[in-house]
Amino acid sequence: MKKPLFTYEAKGQTLIIHLPKELDHHNCTRLKAETDLILAENYVNRIVFDFSGTLFMDSSGIGILLNRYKQMALSGGAVTMYGAGPQVLRILKIGGICKLIQLYESKEAAING
Repeated sequence: MKKPLFTYEAKGQTLIIHLPKELDHHNCTRLKAETDLILAENYVNRIVFDFSGTLFMDSSGIGILLNRYKQMALSGGAVTMYGAGPQVLRILKIGGICKLIQLYESKEAAING
């Protein structure tokens, strides 16, 4: 049986999204569809992106982060992230994401942010 590409964890009204090794155009389309469904069916006021296992991200990853940031901002929620390694962090900084979404050192800090 194939391992799921994305895994999700709920903590109260917080949705934690564990991202795969590569976050690119192909799997971002799937991530958007899956999270659209989760957000439509549940009350979520915080999304936490877990980059601890991610080694590569392209502009599609930036797009999904911006999309979820705007969606949460409109509903009074928040988006945080943690676990970004040097390569992913570089992309997040170049894309301006670190100016919008707070990056934390740990999962617990990102949840409580």
